[in-house]
Amino acid sequence: MRASSSPRTSLVAVSIAEIRQQVIAQGLVAEISGATLWRRLSGDALRPWQHRSWIFPRDPNFAAKAGRVLDLYQRIWEGLPLGIDDFVISADEKTSIQARRRKRPTFPLASNRTMRVEHEYFREGAWTYLAAWDVHRAKVFGRCEPKSGLAPVNRLVSEVMNQEPSKSAHRVFWIMDNASAHRGQKAADRLRSQWSNLILVHTPVHASWLNQIEIYFSIVQRKVLTPNDFASLLHVERSLLAFQTHYEKTANPFRWTFIRSDLQALLAKIGKRAHLRGLPHPGKYVTVIPNQTT
Repeated sequence: MRASSSPRTSLVAVSIAEIRQQVIAQGLVAEISGATLWRRLSGDALRPWQHRSWIFPRDPNFAAKAGRVLDLYQRIWEGLPLGIDDFVISADEKTSIQARRRKRPTFPLASNRTMRVEHEYFREGAWTYLAAWDVHRAKVFGRCEPKSGLAPVNRLVSEVMNQEPSKSAHRVFWIMDNASAHRGQKAADRLRSQWSNLILVHTPVHASWLNQIEIYFSIVQRKVLTPNDFASLLHVERSLLAFQTHYEKTANPFRWTFIRSDLQALLAKIGKRAHLRGLPHPGKYVTVIPNQTT
């Protein structure tokens, strides 16, 4: 038996015992030990108990759209450096943030004891948290809304654009994804009609990793929302808004190291692999999240 001939299975994750049972049942071998099977799989670097998800983006202009976003992080627009009165905002919505009121009180951290949070809880509702990150000034704007939509997005944009320095800026670039509340040219025109210095820049479809606000959301998830132990929606809102103020006191711009040339090299590498495997050219397809730190 060769490991490469091991049977396909509908199971997402399988154990050595399950693989052994299958290869014997299908007559590939009369008998084989788990240790021998493990050794053969390891020799061929096969790990059928693991999986990695991937997606093939549909955006036909992935490279061009991604490049514009990466340029803005480097303070470049259409090949020219941004001026001192140009600003870059990264914005998105974090949906379905629940308030989970635990059925029994949480035991706080103590000597030789971690925090203990009751597993069962009551649902007290959920917020959509809309936030905007000033990429080069390390400032956060955010608000909680019952749901997303045109009006909540407008309120967030208004909060940023109606105060300085955005109010008097030459240009304010808003990097956003293609969610329904800010999708396509129609959204760009709508926002530009309200704020003449606002330029909406869309990330490609299936490219949330390009949007720096997602880094901030991951910090919020770790430091504010985990564990989810809130008595009410008001408690959630106060915690999120208080954290914004706390975070800004020591925040620095994210150190974003993935630039346009890295994107081009990655796309070329992926395209070469696709050609060798006889697959359609995924010239707009990226699977690797760039190195970024806070």
